[in-house]
Amino acid sequence: MNSKLPINLEGLLRQRKVEGDRIEYKTGWNPDPIMHTLCAFANDFENLGGGYVVIGQDCDASGMPVFPPTGVPDNQLDKIQRELLQYCNQIRPTYFPMLSVERFEGRNLIVLWAPGGQNRPYKVPRSVTVRMKDHRYYIRRYSSTIEAKGDDERELISLTARVPFDDRYNQTAGIEDLSPRLMREFLREVGSSLADESQELSAEALGRQMNVTGGPDEAALPKNAGLLFFNEHPRRFFPATQIDVVWFPEGPGGDRFDEKTFEGTLARIARDALSYIQTNYLKQTVVKHPDRAEAERFWNFPYPAIEEAVINAVYHRSYEIREPIEVRITPDDLMVLSFPGPDRSIRMADLRAGKAVCRRYRNRRIGEFLKELDLTEGRSTGISKILKVMIANGSPAPEFETDDARSYFLIRLSVHPEAISEEVAHVGAIEKVSGKTSGEPSGETSGEPSGEILSLMRENPRVTIPEIAEAIGRTPRAIETQVARLKAEGLIERIGPTKGGHWIVHVGSIEKVSGKTSGEPSGETSGEPSGEILSLMRENPRVTIPEIAEAIGRTTRAIEMQVAKLKTEGLIERFGPTKGGHWVVREKA
Repeated sequence: MNSKLPINLEGLLRQRKVEGDRIEYKTGWNPDPIMHTLCAFANDFENLGGGYVVIGQDCDASGMPVFPPTGVPDNQLDKIQRELLQYCNQIRPTYFPMLSVERFEGRNLIVLWAPGGQNRPYKVPRSVTVRMKDHRYYIRRYSSTIEAKGDDERELISLTARVPFDDRYNQTAGIEDLSPRLMREFLREVGSSLADESQELSAEALGRQMNVTGGPDEAALPKNAGLLFFNEHPRRFFPATQIDVVWFPEGPGGDRFDEKTFEGTLARIARDALSYIQTNYLKQTVVKHPDRAEAERFWNFPYPAIEEAVINAVYHRSYEIREPIEVRITPDDLMVLSFPGPDRSIRMADLRAGKAVCRRYRNRRIGEFLKELDLTEGRSTGISKILKVMIANGSPAPEFETDDARSYFLIRLSVHPEAISEEVAHVGAIEKVSGKTSGEPSGETSGEPSGEILSLMRENPRVTIPEIAEAIGRTPRAIETQVARLKAEGLIERIGPTKGGHWIVHVGSIEKVSGKTSGEPSGETSGEPSGEILSLMRENPRVTIPEIAEAIGRTTRAIEMQVAKLKTEGLIERFGPTKGGHWVVREKA
């Protein structure tokens, strides 16, 4: 029965990744209450993902662990494991937790991981040590194990064979569809001791250790959660497993929009979509006041609120419904749409007040993996955190919407009412450096990166559209639209095929796009790429000097000199350290 835990032991003991009501601490080996708790975790009455029993760990009156642990003597380890095997055979239907003998602060611990079972309801004798067995059902109520009686017993029995979708076996996939590399990367990231021995395990053995594989040895199958996290292309099994980020610069009724789709494992699409939104659509406003030293800072949309909204959608959407998660961004709001809506046990009035508690969770295993990866916190905290973050930023209250059928869930975050003024400041700074004399903004400042495209083509005539898109943080589709317009205006020409051909940028093209009227070249067309630097800083306040140098094809030293000059001129300001800080592009007074 002995195996290594697929999660970090210290994080488990200190309740950093698993809520306290899913952990039972036992100072010593006491068979009856331990077996009752294992039965309760197997029944997983609220679809929370089961729980853990830690033998050899004491706790205080509030249920918090006391360190150092009491520990289990060496001479009792084998005896406890033999008896545990004997008593688990008394659970009906048969159920065995995963057992791991661990060392912590010099003491032995026996950790029992009891995930929600596939064949609930389970029952176990009131006393496993007596001859006459009286089997009863047990469930968890908050942090206590109780016998299921009356309505609870009837509801538990009604859950027969109703295993949450993410914890079911996938009959259309095989063990070969689980990536050992992705599983090992996960174990290393969460700090599991199983990572060290995972190289010696087959995909099936590793999957069983992580509880993403099950069934008999001759017909082992992966679970849906395993395919969602440890298969490079889960859309093969769950169509529309993706996040679509759509930007409407003219509002939802406008003709223009940019769309980027994120596909891959759940962890990857969540992180990539959030990083893309943060880089391209979040801007901070800094307002200085003459009567005090401290400046006022706020974001158009606070990132922690967006993070909670997106992760909430990844956690709670149904992967049986063929509809992607969609993030719609306009100058006025940011909306996260997912399907279906909240469980009917949640009252919308409670949800809007941040007090909603879900009666039963839709995806118990997805939540576990997200918590281990630090992508989500405890249960029922996401909505309340969104409310607090929006208030702290000075933004309007978020809006939560669904219909009577609970067929969808929409979270709407309104832009900060004063964020527009910062956009004007950004435009002013870039126009000053570029030498623009017209009130008409150029491509760099209006959302059409024509000048940056021309600069990249001039510096590297063989640059590809995907490379341009990556360099300036736009979608390939948006770049294709701009390239088609530049061709139509006669500013560029393509010579040769898509692969192996090159661009020709006609003389005067960059000056024409930038709206320059003087014969004196600006920073973009001379050796000083000031306008491009400001554009990149505006689009991504956390961009680094090496990233700027790579994006516009200059040396790091050259960019450092330009940044120093822009600081001296008062056009930019740096807040925070080299790592973790950000730029503010401002209009010089």
